Amino acid sequence: MSKISTRKCALALAITASFSGQSLANNAQIERQLTPNQTTVNEAKQEAPEKIVVTGSRLKRDSFSVATPLVTMDRSAIQDTGLGNLSDVLVDNMPALSQSIGNNTSQSSISGTGLSTVQLRDLGANRTLTLIDGRRVVSNSYGGNYVSLNTIPSGMVERVEIISGGASATYGADAVAGVVNIITQSKKEGFDFQARGGQTTEGGGKEFTLDLNYGDSFADNKGYVFFSANWDRDFGISYYDRDRAKIEAAHSYNNDLMCNQMVTASGPQCMRDITQADWVSKSDGTLGGVFLENSNNDTQFWYDGQTLRDDWKGNEEIYGINSNQYVMLEVPSDNFSTAVKIDFDVTDDIMSYFQLQYSKSGSFNDKSPEDEYEGAYVPRYDAVTGDPIADIAPGYIPIDNPYVPQQILDANPYKDRIYWDRRFGEVGNISTDNDRTTIRTWAGLQGTMFDHQWDWDVSAGYGQFKQHQIRSNELNVVNLNQALQAEKLADGTIQCIDDAARAAGCVPINLFGEGSITPDMANWIRANPIIDTKIQQYTVMGYITGDLFELPAGNVSAVFGAEYRKDTQSLDTSDDMKVGGITFNVVPSFYGEVEIYEAFAELAIPLLQDAPLAKSLSAETSLRLANYSMENVNTVASYKLGLLWQPIDGYMVRANYARAQRAPTITELMSPPRGDFDSYDDICDGLTATSTKPGHANCRLEPTLAKQLAENPDFVFDSEDNNYSPGTGNPNLKEETADTYTFGVTLSPEFFQGFNLAVDYYDIAIVDAIDEISNENIMRECYDSEAAWGSDNEFCNDITRNNEGNIIKILQREYNLDELTARGYDVVATYDFELGSYGNVALKLDYNHVIENSQTYEGLDGNDVVTQYAGYGRSKDKAAMSIAWSLDDLRIRWRTNFLGSFKADQQDEKDYLLAVADNDENCAAAQADCITNPEPLAYQDYGSYIKHSLSASYTMALTPKSDLRVFGGVNNIFNNQGAFYPSGNGNYYSGYGGGAGRYVYLGAQYSF
Repeated sequence: MSKISTRKCALALAITASFSGQSLANNAQIERQLTPNQTTVNEAKQEAPEKIVVTGSRLKRDSFSVATPLVTMDRSAIQDTGLGNLSDVLVDNMPALSQSIGNNTSQSSISGTGLSTVQLRDLGANRTLTLIDGRRVVSNSYGGNYVSLNTIPSGMVERVEIISGGASATYGADAVAGVVNIITQSKKEGFDFQARGGQTTEGGGKEFTLDLNYGDSFADNKGYVFFSANWDRDFGISYYDRDRAKIEAAHSYNNDLMCNQMVTASGPQCMRDITQADWVSKSDGTLGGVFLENSNNDTQFWYDGQTLRDDWKGNEEIYGINSNQYVMLEVPSDNFSTAVKIDFDVTDDIMSYFQLQYSKSGSFNDKSPEDEYEGAYVPRYDAVTGDPIADIAPGYIPIDNPYVPQQILDANPYKDRIYWDRRFGEVGNISTDNDRTTIRTWAGLQGTMFDHQWDWDVSAGYGQFKQHQIRSNELNVVNLNQALQAEKLADGTIQCIDDAARAAGCVPINLFGEGSITPDMANWIRANPIIDTKIQQYTVMGYITGDLFELPAGNVSAVFGAEYRKDTQSLDTSDDMKVGGITFNVVPSFYGEVEIYEAFAELAIPLLQDAPLAKSLSAETSLRLANYSMENVNTVASYKLGLLWQPIDGYMVRANYARAQRAPTITELMSPPRGDFDSYDDICDGLTATSTKPGHANCRLEPTLAKQLAENPDFVFDSEDNNYSPGTGNPNLKEETADTYTFGVTLSPEFFQGFNLAVDYYDIAIVDAIDEISNENIMRECYDSEAAWGSDNEFCNDITRNNEGNIIKILQREYNLDELTARGYDVVATYDFELGSYGNVALKLDYNHVIENSQTYEGLDGNDVVTQYAGYGRSKDKAAMSIAWSLDDLRIRWRTNFLGSFKADQQDEKDYLLAVADNDENCAAAQADCITNPEPLAYQDYGSYIKHSLSASYTMALTPKSDLRVFGGVNNIFNNQGAFYPSGNGNYYSGYGGGAGRYVYLGAQYSF
């Protein structure tokens, strides 16, 4: 390629709309100010000085030579992990990152199953901007700005950079927590083909990956083309693959006995009095059905296959079903992606570039058959107006239903009602089949102006994401209700009572006994709802970059540019999802769009050079103004000021302040209520006429619960929530504002060649943060705050109970909360040294410590409600360490991952501490119910976790123009799966791998 092409290739990925936006200076000046010990700069300096930015340039980037904290992972380190999923690779090796959605965390997700997304600082994927070659790309979910990393061909990835510390002024408002930038290959020459396969040693977890890559110059070196294709398949891990998953653990803490309990066949018992063999955790949703399960029925029935038995009462934990058997520990996925990029010199001063990426991904999440009972209400909406109408439940089986066995009738059912609970195995397992297609493309021109002193870039991009989701074998509750209202005619024919239902094809249903539902019955009640999502993004941008003027310390470099972006999002659902009345989520169709006009500028200002105690001192500043076509969000500003001070060679101090303003996403702003399920415990659970637990005084005011207490003074409320918690947008949302401070030091001492150390502190405070209030806090605001309970309490209005008092819906709205806070520090250290004829050794450490991660909002009573996340459900400390030894074509790498201690659940801890305080008062007063030796709360405190992995690769020449690289390794060599974690899927903690354990892989790459 020509000189302009060589020079421009270094800029093609870098200058793009100032997205890379670190220090702008020529190579020689960056060498003097920032990287006194880096030899790669000298190589770059041999060419004519260039206006360069960090991302995509020839300048080597690391955590030690830039003003903003930066962590990188190169291609060889990615290959050595042996993992096919890029998000798994990054989360395992970059401590500042955590998984937002992944195969071992999305078992209960519906639209998210099969996605692979990450987040920085645990502030949410919406606040982490994922870029490809420095460019914003279309999202892979209507839930927010989520870029799924499995849509990027892994063989195309050259390296990954994480930039933290408030990058919104440079990259855009979504970069509140930072940026994950995927840099793709641009210098590949020739073909290579790679195959990799692996499996866990305990069974399951099988994976394979195929990669094809090709790069070459053409047209007398005026053009360059690169092609990449990738197929990655993960077969998942099932319940049956792990013995731990089969342990039935239903743990609780008894505040009266002050002991840890597990459910047994005889009910909850203190763990000290039983063994693990006594533990059970079963459901009454059997395949044959349970009948008359109510405290007012002395005789309760169930079907053992086709045999009707009357010994259900008190024996659920003996005869019930373990519903965990239907939950995958890791959901299988299948991903194909391909991409092509082309650069071409139009003239000696103008280069064109083009890139197209296409991905096709699918996931199939096979779950349990629907478990339904008489009082499981579901919402309904008017088919014409969309207004809500009365919720509907399947209802009791009428006493005169012709299928009712005489034995059940003879038991004199309470109020002539036949309570029932049944798993609809004949309808089939519920499954979610997600099929996703993503297209991302952009094209542009680069050139020079003002006598080659300034560079310019103009480009346009388009992205489209489509998702087709089929949810199979749900139940149509309206049809089920009609089918239960049956009658027998004189000729013995059984039919639905309702004339209109019969005209529509109603088939009466028989729930009594396993296999009693015929195919015709199943067809009448089956629902297969469909969701089609389409997201589009259009971008046009342009910028110029060059030197404004010269100061004594060097040139003042600048970027000026503008960008237009339009995001559209449409959600189209099948009719049964629009009108509801089915056991699946209600997700209405909706459309939204937003247009953004942005202008941005950046300056790199050298302040001092070769002064006393100032080998160099430079400043970076940037400003981005964005105008949104939203009613409550107009023009917002993001800006940054950074300082980089090098007192002497090898020692630097860096500091940054950044202001970011993020507008709500289309879904956060415009989405109507859309169904979802979240795990929560009813605050009213265990309610009695005299119970004193927090909130129970107001729980007794609930009409449905008050009625049962009035009818039975000994009534104890045992909640059976369906965990239905639909989310909804909020048209009154405004932008959130984040202030980010970072301060760090870097050391590259000349006396310790090859050693680099960076320590950076970060403090991110987001006010008016756009977020949901947790279900637990919604219940607290309704029942356990100083605000009055009742219809004037907006949080009480978001909680819906059925006529038995069970919660059937908690509505989660988006709010501008008071504040989200994330504080902590990062440590990055590397040391490279030569062993002469024995090769080279490279050491690397990445460490993150979280000081605070919290949510604060003002409750209705005016009091601040603070939820601390740091150290609850996640560790405050995370580290990744590696040592790599290479000799000629042999490379061996040992990796160690560390997670610090943490507590499992904050609410459980609060309840336990309240119980301890109450017990201490009883003991101080010499009360009879004093427990002298209370047990500590079990399964709450988890110690540190360490995982070791080993990889090796060897490259051998086959011919003068071809070679073969073979590689393999063992991840989690010692099969450390972490402590028993009863609140996790399969009793595993997802942060420890979710039960995957030891993983062995082998692969080969042929290049020519």
